[in-house]
Amino acid sequence: MIIDEGSKKIISILNANGYKAYAVGGCVRDALMGKPSCDIDIATNALPEKTAQIMTAENIKIAETGLKHGTVTAVLNHNPYEITTFRKDGDYTDCRHPESVFFVSNIQEDLSRRDFTINAMAYNDEEGIIDLFGGKEDLKNGVIRAVGDADTRFNEDALRIMRALRFASVLGFKLEEKTKKAVFDNKMLLKNIANERIFAELLKLLCGDNALSVLDEYREIIAVIIPELEPAMNCGQNTPWHIYNVYEHIIHAVDAAPKNPVIRLTMLLHDIGKPSVKTTDKNGKDHFRTHAQAGEKIAYEVLKRFKASNEIIQTVTQMVKYHQSVENVDDIRVKRWLARLGAEKTRMLFDVRIADLEAHNPAKIAYEINKLKELKEELEQVVESGEAYRISDLAVNGNDLIKIGLQGREIGETLNEILSLVIDGNLENSKEAILSYIINKHNN
Repeated sequence: MIIDEGSKKIISILNANGYKAYAVGGCVRDALMGKPSCDIDIATNALPEKTAQIMTAENIKIAETGLKHGTVTAVLNHNPYEITTFRKDGDYTDCRHPESVFFVSNIQEDLSRRDFTINAMAYNDEEGIIDLFGGKEDLKNGVIRAVGDADTRFNEDALRIMRALRFASVLGFKLEEKTKKAVFDNKMLLKNIANERIFAELLKLLCGDNALSVLDEYREIIAVIIPELEPAMNCGQNTPWHIYNVYEHIIHAVDAAPKNPVIRLTMLLHDIGKPSVKTTDKNGKDHFRTHAQAGEKIAYEVLKRFKASNEIIQTVTQMVKYHQSVENVDDIRVKRWLARLGAEKTRMLFDVRIADLEAHNPAKIAYEINKLKELKEELEQVVESGEAYRISDLAVNGNDLIKIGLQGREIGETLNEILSLVIDGNLENSKEAILSYIINKHNN
């Protein structure tokens, strides 16, 4: 069964009303690869108003999500199915959107306007797979090939450049030579694309199995979308701790990181400040003091330009700022970091630092990585045991301090002092011990 029962039902209903209909695009590609597909797209020669009428008559809930472009969304068993009329696009003037859309009567014209051969296949049970451009063969051979002329496809919609790289990373495929050349030739067209659209593709690219080779092979494209990374691409690191230049180190760190988009984005930006602060001593050794602070500011500007969420901006810049602060692993106090960042971000910081170290000189990193892994285990033990690392974990609160005569700023300052003493094991976290300490201190 190449498509799900919901798709089959919709196609069957459209067929019964005298119309052609097919599952198209990514869902066919994923089915051929044996992967589940989240987005099910159906193409038909029924006009959108007619599609809506037919679905409604069958008591299928619809949303007229994109009538202008010929799309109706049908909801079946809580799953959305986008049903779009066969179409071809008019002229593109902004490298993203067609000036007009023309409805056509056959699936062949519809498939010919799509981006890559692996996404330009259609299927229904009656006709089987319709593959006009060799998509099955390219899928089998792990090839990303533009449909028709690659320059034309990228000039129509420059976001396809990022999609090509994303598919290469996620699927582990290679770009066909003409498609690859067109990616490089048309890379500056990405300047015409909304930054948030590029960012969405970048996050997916970063989490692909093949992210390292794509970030390496297509560094010219990365330099277009994040020009602040370009200086890193030829910035050497003459230090015993490193075997790569800055950009090579960055992309190996991305590859070493867990496939969490925020962590991988952090790794892409964690050393972005190095070229701006690089110094070389009289012995020829390079130094990058304050690169984390410089990187925090640059990362903020990059992420604001991408219109990333406030949560992503705050988390990534915080990780960039602190990634070097856990350099001396023997000095790390887990509860101190828990108090500063909380459990989730402290876990993330340790993961960031481990990925960073994995991209260092392997002869230098074993002890630090093992120590950080031990600290991660300690973190989980602290959280699981309920040990105090936040003011809210203390056995006293502000009201308890008011009752013994404290007021105003003194309350907050005292709670912070108590937390510090409890974290360091210098004061028992019990109401009696804490109040006794405060009273004795104030009486003296």
